[in-house]
Amino acid sequence: MRRIDALGIVLGVFIAGGLVYIIFQQFGLDSQSAGIWTQALLVIGLIGWLLTYLFRAVNNQMTYHKQRQGYEDAYLTKRLEELTPEELERLQAEIEQDQQSQVN
Repeated sequence: MRRIDALGIVLGVFIAGGLVYIIFQQFGLDSQSAGIWTQALLVIGLIGWLLTYLFRAVNNQMTYHKQRQGYEDAYLTKRLEELTPEELERLQAEIEQDQQSQVN
């Protein structure tokens, strides 16, 4: 995420909070009650976002992890394509030997 995106999100949340405050006042709440309810909704939204962030961090679903995994996959695919048929056969024989030794 770029800085401008983060600033846009912050500005959007700030404007949304102001609109919710105005809507609460339109429904008949006094300014103090409207402010309290607006803050409560914003705090609930923040806690919800925090929980999704923690869930993504624990499950390795963060952007950096996905980018790194994609790079590693592309690198290994390219290296595999560069191997000669003899090298591929030797690598396959090593893999089969490792699998047999793990079974035994």
